[in-house]
Amino acid sequence: MGRYVLRRLLQLIPVFLGTTFIIYTLVWAIPVDPFAGKCGQRPCPPAYVAAMRAKFNLDDNLFVQYVKYLGRLFTGDFGQTFSGTDVSTLIANAYPITVRLAVVALVIEALVGMTAGVLTGLRKNGFADNLVLVATLMLISLPVFVTGYILRGLFGTPRGTSFVDLIVPGIVLGSLSMAYVSRLTRTSIAENRRADFVRTAIAKGLPTSRVVGVHLLRNSVIPVITFLGTDLGALMGGAIVTEGVFNIRGIGGLVFTNIQQQQGVVVTGVVTLLVLVYLVMSLVVDLLYAVLDPRIRYE
Repeated sequence: MGRYVLRRLLQLIPVFLGTTFIIYTLVWAIPVDPFAGKCGQRPCPPAYVAAMRAKFNLDDNLFVQYVKYLGRLFTGDFGQTFSGTDVSTLIANAYPITVRLAVVALVIEALVGMTAGVLTGLRKNGFADNLVLVATLMLISLPVFVTGYILRGLFGTPRGTSFVDLIVPGIVLGSLSMAYVSRLTRTSIAENRRADFVRTAIAKGLPTSRVVGVHLLRNSVIPVITFLGTDLGALMGGAIVTEGVFNIRGIGGLVFTNIQQQQGVVVTGVVTLLVLVYLVMSLVVDLLYAVLDPRIRYE
C-alpha cells in the first residue's frame, strides 16, 4: 500500500503541472488589456501600467511568468489583485461557503441517488423503477438554473450559509448528479444480483438485509464511489449558477466577478485550488477501492 500511495503521489506531479500551466495560459494569454477601466474613464498613466506589468511579470514570456507564479504558489502565496488585496484572503472568505454547499449537495445526491438506485435495481422494471427512471430523466433534461428558480420561488433564498440553510441550494446543485448516481447504482445492483458471490450468500441462508447491505451493495458501490469522489470538485467548480440564483457569496460568485473584472490572478488561484481538490479526491477514491472490495490489491 505504501509503495502504491507513493507512486500515485508521483503521478500527480506532472498532472498538476500540466493542468495548472494550461489554466495559466488560458487566463493570461488572452489578448485583452488587463488594465482597461482600472483608472475610470481615462486611460491609466504609463507609469502605473509599467509598474503593474512589472509587479505581475507581464513583460516576461508566458513560461517564465508561470514558473514565477508556481514558485510563489509553493510558498502559499496566491498573489494579489490589481487593487492590492491578497487572493488568499478572498479565497478564505468565499471557499468555506462553497465547500459547505458542495458537501450538502454530495450528501443529498449520495443518499437519495443510492437509495433510489438500490430500490429500483432490486425491483427492476417495476412501478418504482419506471417512476425513478422518468424522474431522473426530467432532472437530466432540466437546466440547473431552471430547477434553481423553481425551488427559490417555492422556498425563497437562504438566510445564512449554515448546512441547514444550504439544503435547498444543495438539492439544486446536486440534482443532475443525483440522477446519474441513481442510474449508476441501479445498473450496478442489477448486474451484481446475478453474481456468484450473491448466490453463495443466499445459499448460506444469510438474511436478505445482510446479502443486500454487505455483499451486494459493497461490491456495487465501487463505480458510484468513483463518481462521487470526482464529483466533489465538479460541484465546487459548477456552483457558479447555483450561487448566482440563490445569491450565495461563495467561490462561484468570486470567479464570475473576477472574470468580468479581468482579475486573472484570482481566477488562476481559484481554479488551481479546484485542481488540487480533484487530484486529492482521485487519490482518496483509489485508496477506498481496497476497503470496499478486498479482492483489490495494490502491491
